[in-house]
Amino acid sequence: MGATDGLSRKSGVIVGDDVYKLFKYCQEKKFAIPAINVTSSSTVVAALEAARDTKSPIILQTSQGGAAFFGGKGVSNGNQEASIGGAIAAAHYIRSVAPLYNIPVVLHTDHCAKKLLPWLDGMLDADEAYFKLHGEPLFSSHMIDLSEEDKEYNINTTAKYLKRAAPMKQFLEMEIGITGGEEDGVNNEDVDNNSLYTQPEDILEIYSTLSKISPYFSVAAGFGNVHGVYKPGNVRLHPELLSKHQNYVKEKIGSSDSKPVFLVFHGGSGSSKEEYKEAISYGVVKVNLDTDLQYAYLSGVRDYVLSKKDYLMTQVGNPEGKDKPNKKYYDPRVWVRLHGSKKVYRTSTQPANYNGLTDDDDILRVTEEDANPVALVEF
Repeated sequence: MGATDGLSRKSGVIVGDDVYKLFKYCQEKKFAIPAINVTSSSTVVAALEAARDTKSPIILQTSQGGAAFFGGKGVSNGNQEASIGGAIAAAHYIRSVAPLYNIPVVLHTDHCAKKLLPWLDGMLDADEAYFKLHGEPLFSSHMIDLSEEDKEYNINTTAKYLKRAAPMKQFLEMEIGITGGEEDGVNNEDVDNNSLYTQPEDILEIYSTLSKISPYFSVAAGFGNVHGVYKPGNVRLHPELLSKHQNYVKEKIGSSDSKPVFLVFHGGSGSSKEEYKEAISYGVVKVNLDTDLQYAYLSGVRDYVLSKKDYLMTQVGNPEGKDKPNKKYYDPRVWVRLHGSKKVYRTSTQPANYNGLTDDDDILRVTEEDANPVALVEF
């Protein structure tokens, strides 16, 4: 049985029950879907190509800042209008092109802190309008991140938003326990280490509250996660805590399911294959990847510019002759597509190598039998 066998929609953006079935399949087969932060059409295409060629489902997500960039950094964002408009534009673009790649795509938005809730409100307005026309939300899911707030506010506010999403069978991801480091303007580099580790009792309280509203939710539980890439040994992950969470919830609710909670792994860039595998074995269905792919995009463009410097200084004239045109070198379809995007593509298809980028042009073909933990699916 393959990942898409039980899905009503085999390719393009999936929602509701299809997302739920895909996540349960992830837990059963012990793999997680990579969630790639996208900021432009070129990053979308690079991720979709990687997913297509590895025959893997994928999660494409925009952050609040990434969404504003998608809409255009020259647009005012005082009331989150650029982030709302950019996220909606990204969603419609992804919905338009995703079916061309013949893989299921979960369309998601990333961290939404308390101060950014107007962004989430605006996207939910678009979801509800889209639902009236098409019978499904525009986005497959959103993330609400109130982990910096007190626990009661976090859970109660998340429940309020899940009640709004529930009639559309839309997933909501929430976070409990802070992810350290810095991402998208949110800096948690100086938080108390104890805040990085979630307790089983917290997971049970979340599950008990949200499961009464809808089954369509996931939890990013802290187990030492840190955004960004740091020197080995500086970040202490404890994925075994995720096993304790699952066992505690299973026991308290009397479930026969050994993995009753859909868990999410944040701060995944720079983690080792062993850390991925252990965390995923405990029911992680989604792994966020951003930092490594940002660097991959930069390195592809950087290497091209450095190697073709003498062809990029003027429109006409290069080492081959003073009258030789340089258009074929500075055309963005060359350096964006063949260098920046392709580097992201190669990195995306190498889940065993997230602990260090490779310059090898060979594409790693990923199957379940390879036992590589992220994006390992045979259709």
